[in-house]
Amino acid sequence: MIVIGIDPGIAICGYGVLYEKDRIEVIDYGVIETGSDLSKPKRLKKVYESYIELLEKYNPDAVAVEELFFNKNAKTAISVGEARGVALLAAALKGVEIYEYTPLQIKQMVVGYGWAKKNQIQEMTRVLLNLKELPKPDDAADALAVALCHLYCKNIEKIYGV
Repeated sequence: MIVIGIDPGIAICGYGVLYEKDRIEVIDYGVIETGSDLSKPKRLKKVYESYIELLEKYNPDAVAVEELFFNKNAKTAISVGEARGVALLAAALKGVEIYEYTPLQIKQMVVGYGWAKKNQIQEMTRVLLNLKELPKPDDAADALAVALCHLYCKNIEKIYGV
């Protein structure tokens, strides 16, 4: 199974690609960046085109996307929501199954604590995926954590039939 995890954003979107057969392996991870010099429609277009490239390159079985958390800055929350919508649209148009997880679920599954900090997510992601270095930036680590969360949830479903 190949899963792409997505940490949506308008300026920086994290992605992590994991493969699971007998064990979980990292295929790729990184970020999609858009400059603030671009208009919002051009930024969203770049994000969309980058997601399409990832979907075509890796042909995943599933896409796992972090759900939007409440943000005190409404303008930021709207922009992140728009970028998240672009991710959902790209996966839906490619016919890939989409799964959504809250930040609390992701942190609970990967770190064991729902209020974990960014550095804790980076470290646990490094340990669980046998990476030599911390995955950076933290947006990429978050995306790997989203993908891990999905694989863990699917394995729990297989084992317990829930």
